[in-house]
Amino acid sequence: MDLASGRLGYRGAHVSARKEPLARAVGIKGGHRPHVVDATAGLGRDALILALLGCRVTLLERHPVIAALLADGLARAAQEPALAETVERMTLVKGDARPWLQEHIGGVVTLDPMYPHRDKSALVKKDMRAFRAVVGDDEDAAGVLGAALAAARERVVVKRPARAEPLGGQTPDFQVPGSSTRFDVYLTKTGQS
Repeated sequence: MDLASGRLGYRGAHVSARKEPLARAVGIKGGHRPHVVDATAGLGRDALILALLGCRVTLLERHPVIAALLADGLARAAQEPALAETVERMTLVKGDARPWLQEHIGGVVTLDPMYPHRDKSALVKKDMRAFRAVVGDDEDAAGVLGAALAAARERVVVKRPARAEPLGGQTPDFQVPGSSTRFDVYLTKTGQS
């Protein structure tokens, strides 16, 4: 897992809060940089972008192999002078999101559950096919959304394919569109004030 080079390295070097749909979805504005709990950290891409933008990010990953790969990727990224300060804002927690969220409060909670299977003939990118082969489907994603809604103090952000139904059939307060994905945003009672 390489967080410092390739396409992610390029994107990270050119990241801008105004141009990132994820930044708008989590509520980055002016000097406001919320603490974000990435409840489905996976490959750590979204968490890295948020940390590059100045957010403190807690990454939760339940699959032991993916958590080990992510820990290694973060350790190697910390050795890069351009990323050392960013990685200091990132904390990896190995474990299931639901029990963790029941014991902790987060400002913003993000979820990026495994996308539904597609009927298109074009294949999903190779890294995501390998990722799905290791971790499988997120059968409990709607339950994690419920735990996130109870734990978040500002909002919950769910990454979805552009044309997919909302997770668990729960209509979001608003959506932030991207090119092939969208972010469904659920405001909490305290986040609406």
